[in-house]
Amino acid sequence: MDFNTERARVLVVDDEPANLKVMREVLGDQYRLSFAKSGDAALALVAKELPKLILLDIMMPNMSGFEVCQRLKENPQTQHIPIIFVTALADESDEFKGFEIGAVDYITKPISPAIVRARVKTHLSLVQAEQLKQAHVDLVHRLGCAAEYKDTDTGEHIARMSKYSKILALAYGMDEQHAELLRQAAPMHDIGKIGIPDAILLKPGKLTPDEFEHMKEHAQIGAKILANSPSPLLQLAHVLAMEHHEKWDGSGYPNALKGEQISLEGRIVAIADVFDALTSKRPYKQAWSIEEALSHMQQQAGKHFDPQLVALFEGQLDAILEVYSLYQN
Repeated sequence: MDFNTERARVLVVDDEPANLKVMREVLGDQYRLSFAKSGDAALALVAKELPKLILLDIMMPNMSGFEVCQRLKENPQTQHIPIIFVTALADESDEFKGFEIGAVDYITKPISPAIVRARVKTHLSLVQAEQLKQAHVDLVHRLGCAAEYKDTDTGEHIARMSKYSKILALAYGMDEQHAELLRQAAPMHDIGKIGIPDAILLKPGKLTPDEFEHMKEHAQIGAKILANSPSPLLQLAHVLAMEHHEKWDGSGYPNALKGEQISLEGRIVAIADVFDALTSKRPYKQAWSIEEALSHMQQQAGKHFDPQLVALFEGQLDAILEVYSLYQN
């Protein structure tokens, strides 16, 4: 993946050769430019190599810039490409339409070279920031999978429980942005299992008291791995690693937190994690039925789990079962 925006590929689309020449003079020393004189030619070039950004004229024969933009935004492979309209159309309604169909910016002709350079640089920087964010989230997910492969030999558990966590968070009233952050952080809750010997982690029978004490250390191991990060995502993952085995009545570990001493996120992930663990086959047990798992959680409401969250979880059963069906081993 090329994060070097100074040589990023920019596609310039305009039916007037003079306008293409101006853009070459303005941007050619900073970016790798491609040129198209029609909408059809632009779409053909995009199909061959995805540009980082497109500068698109609106008034062109056969296919307008608006049509080109709509086609690109309808295609999952190209909908992420930022499009800046560069046009002589200065009417506010045209500008509004441009933004409505998915453009990120709107520059009127005659252009100011300084403005064009600044706008292109800004939007390519936003592309780079989004790519780095996605790489960060992907790495967190993959590290979560690394821990799960030691335990269940599958990444399906973290896919399900992280989605259960978001469903429950939204049902509680958490805003979409924070609920999504929780979904992204949840895969790291068991990262500490990489520090537990396989002889304990994969033991098919019941653990001895000493083995169980050793197993419990995974919460603190995970918290140490994730500690002191400036990233909000890893800060939340640190909380989840430390708290996902705490219990509402204070009988959990590692810190015997009780009730609302446990973070809301930790209480949510505890429910999502246990529900999925119960309904999944593990080396030491067969999968429980949905009914058996729900019955157990009802019995543990007010003991292991926040009773309000258990009720909310049951109320979201249709959405939970949809995820359960989608992500099977």
